[in-house]
Amino acid sequence: MWNIPNILTSFRILLIPVFLIIYYLPGQDAHFWAAFVFAVAGFTDALDGWVARKFNQFTKFGAFLDPVADKVMVAASLVVVVEHYATWWISIPALTIISRELVISALREWMAQIGRHDQVKVSNLGKYKTIAQMVAIGGLIWEANTFVIVTATVLLYAAFVLTLWSMGEYLRAAWSDLSQVD
Repeated sequence: MWNIPNILTSFRILLIPVFLIIYYLPGQDAHFWAAFVFAVAGFTDALDGWVARKFNQFTKFGAFLDPVADKVMVAASLVVVVEHYATWWISIPALTIISRELVISALREWMAQIGRHDQVKVSNLGKYKTIAQMVAIGGLIWEANTFVIVTATVLLYAAFVLTLWSMGEYLRAAWSDLSQVD
């Protein structure tokens, strides 16, 4: 159970309170260091997946914990971003991204229960959404300068569009099962 991917995923979960504590520390560099911790978490997410595939280190524990770690880190970071910017043009895409994660997680769980999990497996579209959202969130946390904030906001909207698009694709893939009458 305690292979490298699972250790990295567990480490990512431990980074969530570290990220939050650093984010709220007083001082000029707090947001830089919080963005750094967020980037480390993103890197460990990519690394644990690569190690699991490369060395065939898949476990049921990892299959459960990895998406939980990702979603909690993204939700926590989006909550602090929404709180910090306190504006609708950040809040709407952020809430949509969080909501999509909840909807797709529930959809995947339900599809697995009926033996149709392959219908809603992770797609390239979902991966592009994740990349855009992670870079956007990191930039909005760091807020180094106007260029970083504007670029991060544009990427947040790219992630927002990809969020809606990928959610539509997942729902379309599951629609024949969702629309059946018992």
